[in-house]
Amino acid sequence: MITALEELTRLKEGNQRFVSGTRRVEPSISHAERNELASGQEPFAIILGCSDSRVPAEIVFDQGLGDLFVIRVAGNIVAPSQVGSVEFAAEQFKSRLVVVMGHTHCGAVRATVDEMQRPTGEQSRNVKSIVNRIRPSVESFRDTDLWTQTEALISHATRANVRASVNQLSHGSQILEQLIENRELSIVGAEYSLETGVVEFF
Repeated sequence: MITALEELTRLKEGNQRFVSGTRRVEPSISHAERNELASGQEPFAIILGCSDSRVPAEIVFDQGLGDLFVIRVAGNIVAPSQVGSVEFAAEQFKSRLVVVMGHTHCGAVRATVDEMQRPTGEQSRNVKSIVNRIRPSVESFRDTDLWTQTEALISHATRANVRASVNQLSHGSQILEQLIENRELSIVGAEYSLETGVVEFF
């Protein structure tokens, strides 16, 4: 069975191809391949990423249909539905790797910073539910010099938000905790650079 390290290597190699412009995966798929996938899937990794239109995981990692189980939500936050989705994929498909992937210039993190620095009270209840999950990652920088440096604050808060999501997945589910304890699952954080296309894992 493929290991988490091998899955991570496969993602890194795919990202290198994407960055260098030597993508291997064809955007089109044959009728036969579609039929084969219709009967089942075996994604080798689970990606929890942001909904941002510039960060499609399959393209960024040069993977095709059926290769990745992708969960996308603004700010790559972890709520019960995301935890359940990861649990489902980890148990159903035996994927051994979960990647929480944020990205530079994240609009959800910026919205959180803006709301905390200049409260308007105009956000909908639904947007606030996202902002409130990102808020603790921003709050941790309130008493630092970064608080007055908006772009640097967003950059640091984005990574802190990824780490928070990794932590929530690692310690907020009995199923995932058990898989991790049995060395059947690894959860890592990553950040995609909109400028370079490079995914940095941490």
